[in-house]
Amino acid sequence: MSLCINPSCSNTDNRDTQLFCQSCSSELLLEGRYRVTRQLGSGGFGKTYEVSDRSGPLQVLKVLSNNHPKYVELFQREAQVLARLNHHGIPKVEPNAYFVFLPRNRPEPLHCLVMEKIEGLNLEQYIRQRGSPIDHKLARQWLIQLVTILQEVHSQNFFHRDIKPSNIMLRSDGHLVLIDFGTAREVTETYVTKQATGEVTGVISAGYTPPEQFNGQAVPQSDFFALARTFIYLLSSKDPSKLYDSYADELRWREAAPLASPQLADLLDHMMARFPHQRPQTAADILQQLEQISSDTYIPQNSLPKPVPQIYFQQTLPIQALAEQTEELRPYKPSSSPPKTPLTPPPQIPPVSPPRANPSHSSIPTTAPALDPNFIRHCQQELAEYIGPMAAIICQRTLAQNPGMSANQFIEALAKKIPNSKHSQEFQRRLLT
Repeated sequence: MSLCINPSCSNTDNRDTQLFCQSCSSELLLEGRYRVTRQLGSGGFGKTYEVSDRSGPLQVLKVLSNNHPKYVELFQREAQVLARLNHHGIPKVEPNAYFVFLPRNRPEPLHCLVMEKIEGLNLEQYIRQRGSPIDHKLARQWLIQLVTILQEVHSQNFFHRDIKPSNIMLRSDGHLVLIDFGTAREVTETYVTKQATGEVTGVISAGYTPPEQFNGQAVPQSDFFALARTFIYLLSSKDPSKLYDSYADELRWREAAPLASPQLADLLDHMMARFPHQRPQTAADILQQLEQISSDTYIPQNSLPKPVPQIYFQQTLPIQALAEQTEELRPYKPSSSPPKTPLTPPPQIPPVSPPRANPSHSSIPTTAPALDPNFIRHCQQELAEYIGPMAAIICQRTLAQNPGMSANQFIEALAKKIPNSKHSQEFQRRLLT
């Protein structure tokens, strides 16, 4: 099979012995050597294909279908960066891997880049298929691999700017590969000048992008922040943005990652400090700290077997609570006979009323809302990503004004508080799906 990459072609399938497409007459043997065998994926700006090369193994062909000048610039930059980097954790490209192809009856050319094919899954796919987070031992191994890759990237005066789980591939042999260098930048005098005048384009990946990058002020230490956030995802299997506490204005992630040792957790917190100068300054600094962290499997204290609790028969112990604890210790034995009637009826114990909230600290009415508190908290966390700490006040006020509203009505009411219509629709979609 030989595929035609002309976006306007009505029938892209051809025999692998043909030189020209039978449908649109575009050339099939690209650059006189590459034959497209199948499509691997597609996105908003292009497609990826598998190509066979007469001189080597199967490779990947990236084709840019949107010729906006900015996209072309990023595409060409990726080719230039990869050509200058030489590390087994970075896709290899040949010197002439970038080329332009003009299909038949198409006014604009297609920008193409051939690179090494990485067999495996990206880490987002890996965690999804695994169904559980990784442990301390594997996290330490992977962190060493990725920091070593960044050491090579930074030594060539580049930094990546978009590290996240979907941009890291896991090969079948267990080695990691950092991909998608289209957003990488070289630290030059020109870059520093553009950065000072606000001319640097920001690259945003929610949950992973450091604060300074939102303002176009990314630096090599920005990669360390994004890498730490990536490992929070790997150790918790949760999107870091879901772990943000809008009240405290901090990421509360440690409870969600119980398999991370305290030493590893401290290092990750150091790597994602709020300001770049507070983070490790070089990859070598991180590797030095990793040497001090044990490579053994970490077992949390709360996962160790607990001793059987002793039950003290006190007059103040409620009968129901005593029965529940006793039942937990008794092995289950199915029986067809009905339970025996107790000789004496249990004393009547008045129900314990839940503690009342201090009205001086809350504007929520005393009557409990119909909505689940966990759902309300989730909505508040999602809203905080768009409007910040004000989300807590908005949620309380909305509930106070409409105590009997449904979940959908609550989501719609909160969405109206987001000024940006696109963000408002995205907020509703995230909660309703």
